[in-house]
Amino acid sequence: MNQKWDGIERRKSLRAKAEAMVASLSPQGPSNKHTEVLLHELLVHKVELEMQNEELRNTHIALAQALERYADLYEFAPVGYISIDQDDTISEINLAGTSILGIERSKLTHSRFSKLIAPQDSDDWYRWFHKMMASATTETHSFGIHMLRADGSVFNAHLDCLRRESTDSQSALRIAFTDISQTKRAEPG
Repeated sequence: MNQKWDGIERRKSLRAKAEAMVASLSPQGPSNKHTEVLLHELLVHKVELEMQNEELRNTHIALAQALERYADLYEFAPVGYISIDQDDTISEINLAGTSILGIERSKLTHSRFSKLIAPQDSDDWYRWFHKMMASATTETHSFGIHMLRADGSVFNAHLDCLRRESTDSQSALRIAFTDISQTKRAEPG
């Protein structure tokens, strides 16, 4: 079912469907007996709950499938994705990011992103980072920077950064990065 749950109208719709189902199961002819009315209401309510449960199961399945697609797209994207908190600590990184850097995820999470910046750009990184975290804007900012791989080699990286507020009102920075060393080497001059 692809109907959106919209409160009162959706509840009335479920109630009408449940009434119709119960009516087809109940003996024909009106009854004024209090017990029969209560039993009828209970049966309608039971059917209604079963229909709601079925909708919830279908929604849960659709949500699980969407989450799986998201995880695949995030993990196997052709760019690295990193989330860092306001203390410059990496909270998340995708597989592409670990591959570009040549460092295991477990060694990257909870470490400082600034340790991945080459010494010649560390001052620029700190200035830019503090400016982004203090800014109220949520615009994407892009720039080039030199980064370090696990083996100590330096590569040219292009960063696209977006500042976000997390659920606990803490600022976080989402970074998409790519290795542009080959492009830089191919540039004239």
